Amino acid sequence: MSGVPLPLALPIAMDPQAAQAGLVEGVRVFEQGANTVLDAVASPGKAKRKVSAYNRRYKAAFKKVSPSYKLKNGTWKKNGFRSAVRAAHKMAGVKK
Repeated sequence: MSGVPLPLALPIAMDPQAAQAGLVEGVRVFEQGANTVLDAVASPGKAKRKVSAYNRRYKAAFKKVSPSYKLKNGTWKKNGFRSAVRAAHKMAGVKK
């Protein structure tokens, strides 16, 4: 036997023209739904936030400070990340 389930095969066998019409309608509904989804995906979302001046200073300071809180193999020393964050905040200055 083929892989068509009986609840689908029986109506197709009884009235092939109606089954074909239902297939065409189903394809139309699918295309309409797919187009709706594609339009939603393609539409522009929220604008990205502007990076603050403090965040840019902090990023640069963290990159400069972090190697001194790491081991030779690149892993953080004990409490190294925490100390690097504090040092970078101190270097970046007060957030206004």
